[in-house]
Amino acid sequence: MQQVKRFSLMLISMVFVAFSASLTIKAAIGLAAWDAIAQSLSHLSAIQVGTIGMVLNISCVVGQMILLKRTFPPRQLLQIPISVLLGVLINYFYYTFFASLTLDNYAVTLVIFLIGTVLASFAVSMVMVLNIITFPLEGFCMALAKKTKYHFAFIRQMVDILAIFFTLVLTFSLDVPMTAREGTVIGMLIFAPLMGFFIKRLQPIINLKTEKTV
Repeated sequence: MQQVKRFSLMLISMVFVAFSASLTIKAAIGLAAWDAIAQSLSHLSAIQVGTIGMVLNISCVVGQMILLKRTFPPRQLLQIPISVLLGVLINYFYYTFFASLTLDNYAVTLVIFLIGTVLASFAVSMVMVLNIITFPLEGFCMALAKKTKYHFAFIRQMVDILAIFFTLVLTFSLDVPMTAREGTVIGMLIFAPLMGFFIKRLQPIINLKTEKTV
């Protein structure tokens, strides 16, 4: 029963991840590095951004399986249906739920972006505290760290740098709308501290509930 509750909480958190990601995309003042690639590729291919994200995330899962081989934890295969769920939900929220939302005022747009960023940090923190699965990109970086002499934090940071570089290349070479803007910088500055804030407060709550049901 406890595992069912934890899994249900994780699914609810994933819905909030998709909802908040759609808000930040709708704000259109810059996305996190990995999301910026998805949005740029979406502009380039006319494929919905959630679908692009789905493909990128599943590619990360495949990368983990190739790197880890027999040591790949079977439960991390849940990353595949979760990637599909996130992609479908982002497509729904962005293209349907927020379809009529227009943001003409920059101040309002900035507030919407900040709300989305705070919600995303909370939802991602919840998934991390529940510790059922890891996000595909983080899982791939962890697998790469195991196979190299580099630390996870360094690899994860390099992925962001490469993602922003690739986004800029697409922007300037193929006339793709700019998806790495001031929001990208804001996110880099506040997302990690917000996660630290939420994780510190969520861990005692989740652990207490777990102890009560044991």
